[in-house]
Amino acid sequence: MTKTDLDPTRDAGKFAYHLRKMCRTSLIAKDEKIKKYKLTPLGERLLDFASSLEEYATKSGEELFVRTSKLAMEEFDRNKIAKALIEEAGMPAKLANTIAEEAEARLLKLNVAYLTSSLIREFVNMTLIEKGFHEYRDKLVRLGLPVYDITQLINATDDSHQNIESVNKAAGESVLKEYTLLNVLPRSIADAHLSGMIHINNISYWILKPNEFHHDLRPFLQRGYGSIQRGSEVTLDPPTTFEAALSLTYSLIETSGTELAGEQALNYFNIFLAPFVRDLTKDDVKRTLSHFILSLNTTPSSKEVPTEVTIGVEPLIPENLEEATAFGPNGKPAGSYGDYSSESQKILDYLLDILVEESTRECFFTPNLIFNIRREALKSRETENLLLKVHDLSAKTGKPFFANLVPQWQRDALYFATGTRLAPSWTKDWEIDTLRTGNLDTVVINLPRLAYTAQGNDNKLFESLGDCTKKAVEALQLKNRAMEDRRRRSLLPHLFQRIARKPYFRLKSASNLVGFIGLNEAVQIHTGDFVYSSRKSTDFAVNLIKNLSLRAKKLSQELGLRIGVSQVSNSEAAQRLAGLDVERYGWEIVTAQGTKESPYYTDLVVIPLEAKVSLRDRLKIESELHQLTSDGHLSLIELEEPEQDPENLLKMTRRICLSKNIGAFAYTRSFSHCKKCRRIFGGHPQKCPDCKSTNSLTYYCRQSAKYKPLKYWTAAKKATVGKRVRYRV
Repeated sequence: MTKTDLDPTRDAGKFAYHLRKMCRTSLIAKDEKIKKYKLTPLGERLLDFASSLEEYATKSGEELFVRTSKLAMEEFDRNKIAKALIEEAGMPAKLANTIAEEAEARLLKLNVAYLTSSLIREFVNMTLIEKGFHEYRDKLVRLGLPVYDITQLINATDDSHQNIESVNKAAGESVLKEYTLLNVLPRSIADAHLSGMIHINNISYWILKPNEFHHDLRPFLQRGYGSIQRGSEVTLDPPTTFEAALSLTYSLIETSGTELAGEQALNYFNIFLAPFVRDLTKDDVKRTLSHFILSLNTTPSSKEVPTEVTIGVEPLIPENLEEATAFGPNGKPAGSYGDYSSESQKILDYLLDILVEESTRECFFTPNLIFNIRREALKSRETENLLLKVHDLSAKTGKPFFANLVPQWQRDALYFATGTRLAPSWTKDWEIDTLRTGNLDTVVINLPRLAYTAQGNDNKLFESLGDCTKKAVEALQLKNRAMEDRRRRSLLPHLFQRIARKPYFRLKSASNLVGFIGLNEAVQIHTGDFVYSSRKSTDFAVNLIKNLSLRAKKLSQELGLRIGVSQVSNSEAAQRLAGLDVERYGWEIVTAQGTKESPYYTDLVVIPLEAKVSLRDRLKIESELHQLTSDGHLSLIELEEPEQDPENLLKMTRRICLSKNIGAFAYTRSFSHCKKCRRIFGGHPQKCPDCKSTNSLTYYCRQSAKYKPLKYWTAAKKATVGKRVRYRV
């Protein structure tokens, strides 16, 4: 009655008349079991005939064609709709035929020259939604960007100073993101991400690639390296020279880079390569190293940006490697690494020379250099020159990162330049827990959102924190299963190649991180004070992260999964989550950095870089949280201009390493590069100090963990650069 626009009261008699008529003519019959009417065999045949007649009349004798996704023209066939519903959506055959018939009836009424497969899919999906079949619709939905969005991406390429490859990358990532949200993640987790409770990092690659990876060069220096590049197999024998060893290292980085969403690390770089430089001159070593660094900074035509690489160096041979077998030319054992202290220092010394020399004329950001500092290095006279040289590089560029391995809890820890940390805390074996493994990925919790909803209630805040932690871990479990599936299907052949009968990538040792954004803002919303404003607010921040760490540890033990807490940077999450909160609550409620048009939450550091806090207090508060965020952290120390004294920076480093629980830190400078005279200058002058050009300068500053040209920054973040608190040490 509803479908024929009949009124149940006014038209009851008319409806009953037609009902009786169809019963008498045996078109329908009453089913006594369910007390409803059903079509008789005669009724079904008559209905089929009526549908065929209507179809014939609609077509008016003309064939209807479809432009398919295979770029071909085919005659319209209703059975293909039913087949797609059965195969793609898993719909029962009878229901699929019913939906196909209804979609066909609608399509035939369209006055178009030809149909497209996407248009047909839209009509089918509309029919499914109207009938409440949402689970089938989610499986049948077509993924991709609208024509307008693609046009905007192409037009925006010049404005964003990116190349055309970024359009291809953005379009592909959009499809994979939709697929993951619709067909991989449970509805509750997808909704939590979309609503802004959590942020799933690298969601486009969530089921495809791990995030970060620590290489171990020794197996390749011993056995050589095999890979598949552009469809052909490439095999490199064990290197015979220092140049061949670096060439092999470069091949390893480039091929592995296609299978990672984030950064690669080469820790113990100068130690593992030390056996190859024993008889080389300074010029030979520097020339080969220079070529290697230049190669890392050259962007292949198939890529948008150079591969992100972290090089970890040691001024002394650490205890865990002193007795380890060293592999030299031709892959032969060459004593132990403890025999190559002077050679490893030679590589480090010349590497620092190259970076200092290049810092006056080129902006090289790959590789990122992590200088590991142990107690022995601070006491040894033979490392004094290396320590001073790396701080000279810091004073000039701010590029080196420092890993403080002096505290006992930092023993044998390794870092990425992002701040991600791996330590022997899982199996308790330093090698298994830190090398040939990495970070699978991170799910970020929106702490300010929890504070808005808690409205000052501690119990409600911690309850919401627990709920978000469980959702984050569930998403990370799915990533683990996806990576295991990629391994079984050999879809990550470089990372999972066999080394001594075992996969190169130690998947079970990889960390799964629960991160957080906006701790400073959340504390202010909940307590009325920022983290640095009072001891009470600092204690609350510590208790909040301690609670998160305990929950993560408990889930890690229950699931047998390496789960940790991290506060590494995530600019995308900081901006996306703040924007969603402003839309939801309005600026009257939201506490955020930036502007109304482009808000963001504090990420990476606990205290915003614009906060007027003494360096001593800043480091004290951050050190209280580094141990609680044991899987990722990084403190940044903004330096005043002009260039500061390297000896003073070294003194500050000694104080930090010997008296603070700061795990990793970096000194930051703002600088400019003139492309006309190829010079680098401190600060952000209006014109080049040498050639006086006003339009040839590119300004740089550290955005979270990494340096990035200001022209790539959002307007809101760019406006805060001048407000950062800078220190003279």
